[in-house]
Amino acid sequence: MTNFNLSCPIPLEQYPQVLLAHGGGGKLMQQLLEKMFFPAFKTTHNIPPHDSAVLSLNTNKIAFTTDSYVIHPLFFPGGDIGSLAINGTVNDLAMSGARPLYLSVGFILEEGLPMETLWRVVQSLQKAAQIAEVQIITGDTKVVDHGKGDGIFINTAGVGIVEHNQVIAPQSVQPGDAILISGDLGRHGIAIMAVREGLEFETAIESDCAPLSTLVLEMLDAGVEIHCLRDLTRGGLASALNEIATGAGVTLKVQETAIPVAEDVQGACEILGFDPLYVANEGRLVAFIPQNSVSRALEILRSHHQQASIIGQVTGTGTGMGLVTLESRIGASRILDMLSGEQLPRIC
Repeated sequence: MTNFNLSCPIPLEQYPQVLLAHGGGGKLMQQLLEKMFFPAFKTTHNIPPHDSAVLSLNTNKIAFTTDSYVIHPLFFPGGDIGSLAINGTVNDLAMSGARPLYLSVGFILEEGLPMETLWRVVQSLQKAAQIAEVQIITGDTKVVDHGKGDGIFINTAGVGIVEHNQVIAPQSVQPGDAILISGDLGRHGIAIMAVREGLEFETAIESDCAPLSTLVLEMLDAGVEIHCLRDLTRGGLASALNEIATGAGVTLKVQETAIPVAEDVQGACEILGFDPLYVANEGRLVAFIPQNSVSRALEILRSHHQQASIIGQVTGTGTGMGLVTLESRIGASRILDMLSGEQLPRIC
């Protein structure tokens, strides 16, 4: 007979209540996952933590993912909760190298939500699905009392097919791999912050919200060897690098001068006191590519966004615990760690 330990694995005297930071993509979220959720939901499948799980079904491999969207405000420059839900789910599937196929969409609606607002979101969902070449095939709708739902919450699940034999996951990262990013950083988070706080800058900053599946599939079709991919959402580039370094047990070294940040985004971050390396994105990825495939991968990335760059390298196994270091603009080196929470909550 199995004995269950009902004691909470996270020290209650330290965090007796859930905080916004527990959903922010930083240290507290990792602690919640690793000490509570992962041990509670162990399966017979050896599936490492990643944006989507890859499973074998007879002779086929599929990728499966789920996500929820609680963004505030619902509409922002460059997107809305509808396009965000589609693109976010498609991108999670793409990070396993899968071709996204089918999605479910579940709505939690607040009583009193204007039907016009709901219709705008529904239209945006359908348009984004068409662009990403996926089908919404099932869903659910619930309504909660006024004041208890913040307008709309959306939950999605996605299924895609894996048409290659590569294992695209943190455990595939090797010393010597180049670290590439697909474009400039920080647009999504700053676009949300500007609307949320009523800020106006000299130029309108739009979210980078977009599907990444076409980009990934182009690299695979071109024969690019890919060791790992991660889309840079909550916690930004810094959190993604730390998660991969920890999962692979390697040391990563990145150069600050190689990381592209648009001038208007950099200026907004300086005014607001944010670090663009931790600001969320919704249309950018980091790729770990062996040296023999770097030039082809960079060529494809730059065909989608000219600011795609090589920003660093896997320098070795280090302590085996995972470490990320940043060489600053003045040549000094420091550890690039995770934040406890997130600079901007309710960002996706």
